[in-house]
Amino acid sequence: MPIRSEWKLAREGVTADTIIRLLSKTALNPALTLPLLLLARYTTQGNILSATHASAFRHLKTLLALGVAAKAGSWLDAAVSNNWKNDVYDWNKEVVVVTGGSDGIGKIVVGLLAERGIKVAVIDVQELTYEAPPTVKFFKCDLASPSSIASAAASIRAHFGAPTVLINNAGVAKGKTILDSTESDIRLTFGVNAFSHYFLAQQFLPSMIAHNHGMVVTVASLAAYVAAPSMVDYAASKAAALAFHEGLAAEIAAIYKADRIRSVVMCQGYTRTKLFEGFHGKALHAETVAEEIVKAVLAGRSRHLVLPEAGWLLAPKLRGFPAWFQYGLRKRLGNLMSGWNGRQVVQPSEAVGKGDGDDRSVSESTVLVPEAS
Repeated sequence: MPIRSEWKLAREGVTADTIIRLLSKTALNPALTLPLLLLARYTTQGNILSATHASAFRHLKTLLALGVAAKAGSWLDAAVSNNWKNDVYDWNKEVVVVTGGSDGIGKIVVGLLAERGIKVAVIDVQELTYEAPPTVKFFKCDLASPSSIASAAASIRAHFGAPTVLINNAGVAKGKTILDSTESDIRLTFGVNAFSHYFLAQQFLPSMIAHNHGMVVTVASLAAYVAAPSMVDYAASKAAALAFHEGLAAEIAAIYKADRIRSVVMCQGYTRTKLFEGFHGKALHAETVAEEIVKAVLAGRSRHLVLPEAGWLLAPKLRGFPAWFQYGLRKRLGNLMSGWNGRQVVQPSEAVGKGDGDDRSVSESTVLVPEAS
């Protein structure tokens, strides 16, 4: 499946992102506005037109200034987040690990990478829901268990060698209120959504540091910025995942002196996967999220991705808004999970309750869902 062209209408149809991208490629594109300004300044006909349409000429200068500022900001973002260093990825040699790659967003990510002949190790508790391409191998793993992660990591190194790209994609959601959540629920949510990122990094990051080459991708969520009723544990675990990404990016440069290792984070909104069935909100297609992740990986550059892109205008900046706005917004999100009926997959380490009064059998327990949202 080829990655969708940026010039095509998004799967979600006409959205705020469509308008933003159109403006960035036209009115706010210095490659278009600068030639027009130069023609208006330095040609006879341009002088006549700019004199007779003075207001339009002023607007053109404003658009050019805004476009240049946006381009400069993007350039500075890329330069600083990549430590002012470039690196080269040989995709015939790289090894990518994808957690939660058996289904959902992870499945699409694996497929897009495999189409390019890239070697991929899938870590998941659930067996693959598709036939593995020649360069893909499945490694069963309980992501809530550090010992299971260590065992899977050893098997991956024995089969592929040291991985150079880690995509922390797996996620779990319980859809319960704080008082309804059991100890097992809370430990599982944080175990998969946040703690596993640490244990996986501890397995694969040392080799990346030794070679000053590699990438860690964190699939977080817009929920990392905005907590809502009945998904507080999920939002808190995703906020922890976002903090992991931010801290890791700083440690890579400041502590490990491995300035060519890349860090990517994806903060996406509600995505159409089985994990969040019944969620009330505007949905992204899983393919849209997966493609943006893969494009960032193939580019070999650190990125901070937000989907929909218009979400960048509000979600990350919410905590800087007045308290009345923040608290009022979160209280109005109470209906989002009212019809939630997300799919769950049994996780061995959580099959039986651990001292919290939860003595459900394996068939009744609800656990890892290898899809990010």
